Amino acid sequence: MTSVAQQTIPLIIVAGLSGAGKSSALKVFEDMAYYTIDGLPVSMAPQFLEVLTGCGLESYKGIVLGVDVRQCTLKNGWSDFIEVLCAAGYAPTVIFLESRADVILRRYKETRRPHPFEGHGVGLEQAMTNERILMAPARVEADFIFDTSEYSIHDLRRVLQRRWQSEENDVKGLKVHLMSFGFKHSTPSEADMIFDLRFLPNPHHDPELRKYTGQDDVVVSYVLKHSMGQTYLKKLEDLLHFTLLQMEKEGRYRITIAFGCTGGKHRSVSVTEAIYEFLKKTDFAVSKEHRHINLA
Repeated sequence: MTSVAQQTIPLIIVAGLSGAGKSSALKVFEDMAYYTIDGLPVSMAPQFLEVLTGCGLESYKGIVLGVDVRQCTLKNGWSDFIEVLCAAGYAPTVIFLESRADVILRRYKETRRPHPFEGHGVGLEQAMTNERILMAPARVEADFIFDTSEYSIHDLRRVLQRRWQSEENDVKGLKVHLMSFGFKHSTPSEADMIFDLRFLPNPHHDPELRKYTGQDDVVVSYVLKHSMGQTYLKKLEDLLHFTLLQMEKEGRYRITIAFGCTGGKHRSVSVTEAIYEFLKKTDFAVSKEHRHINLA
């Protein structure tokens, strides 16, 4: 009997030529919250899926299988494989990745990894030819064929994202995490970008302001409500907006931006809050944390 999971959960099959980017494609799908597995023999896929769909996949957008056709025991190979999946209640989408022979040859020479079809007197070029012949039926029946000859990893990521990235309102292309911290405690190792704010006026030197944090209006006014602070904030907003847009175009999923002052209680907190409010008005998915606000 066909289960509800089989009827509803998307199934994507990634096939293609070795060296054309199958492993990279699976990593992209994994980052897009798909359950992925690589190197699954074709003959094992139906049984594997039957077990998998009973394990609860509510947190995943779908299943992506990178299949290995070398050990297929089905009589008619690829055609039988797809028919078996359809008979089990799945509606698989097949992606086929390929590249020109000279490109695959160059990639293997650069990585110095053996081709899966090499060995027993078969050299690299003959192995590539044999694989192309074996994979021809999968290519014929593919729903999408991508020639990655001129693709970088970023190009492949962008192509797959444009086609399969969720269009739900709560899912954004680039996740931006903002963090305030104090240099005297530690510098966050996970930060992709760090801004040193110790040139801004320090409320710690004012006994009346010391007890407050950068989330309080009196501190925000002290740190940012003057010409230099306003100028810096505007330039910072422009810089970050431009930079984040370029990173999103390159296929980045997330970035952590840290703002540091001496103790992590005043200046870095105020600027983090200001940038957070600014980025909330954009299409980025933004979050924040104040790592040392209670330690200063």
